[in-house]
Amino acid sequence: MTLWLTRIIPDQRHRDVHRDSADAVNLHHRIMSLFPDDIPSTEPRRHLGILFRTETSRDGDRILLQSNREPDLTQLPAGYGPAAAKPLTPLLDALRKGLPVRYRIVANAVRKPGATTRALYSLPEVVPLNGPHAEEWWTRQAEAAGLALTTLHSTPLDTAVGNRRQNNQRVQHARTLFEGTARIADPDLLRTRIHEGIGRGKAYGCGMLSVAPRREAP
Repeated sequence: MTLWLTRIIPDQRHRDVHRDSADAVNLHHRIMSLFPDDIPSTEPRRHLGILFRTETSRDGDRILLQSNREPDLTQLPAGYGPAAAKPLTPLLDALRKGLPVRYRIVANAVRKPGATTRALYSLPEVVPLNGPHAEEWWTRQAEAAGLALTTLHSTPLDTAVGNRRQNNQRVQHARTLFEGTARIADPDLLRTRIHEGIGRGKAYGCGMLSVAPRREAP
């Protein structure tokens, strides 16, 4: 199965871009509009392997989209911004045990307290993590994804928020950017986690793990 990586550079002057960037549900629907709506599955996002995240850099904002089917980029509104897709197969095939890599993921780092703890401290079912607690969460997730971390830097991001159209239910997912360096401990497990994503909030811009080989200083 070919995995595709798509890069969209949204034009912040475009009305639809402004609306999508302000509402995680709108952006989810925008992403899903690039794929057929007749998928024979009750979970089309999972069936299509769709994961994405938004990034801000010195060159501006971008949307990175991963899927197991090439998206139809003609479905983007005219003027939305340039976009291009390429297969990730060469990268995935190059992953091997011991390979040094750079990694990046925007994830929803959370803890789910037990019922007794929730009642005792009046906690919600899902508690967002930050700082060292979020980094501990990612360290465990990385190890379970076949990565042996060598460096880790975390940055809290704005919470992904929106309202589902069907029932007006509020969507809210805390987000943290984790990036750094690692060595691959289990390439097959890493490929699986890249395909499936990590953590909660995958429909709303969380959980897409990216890796790239890196050179080590001589």
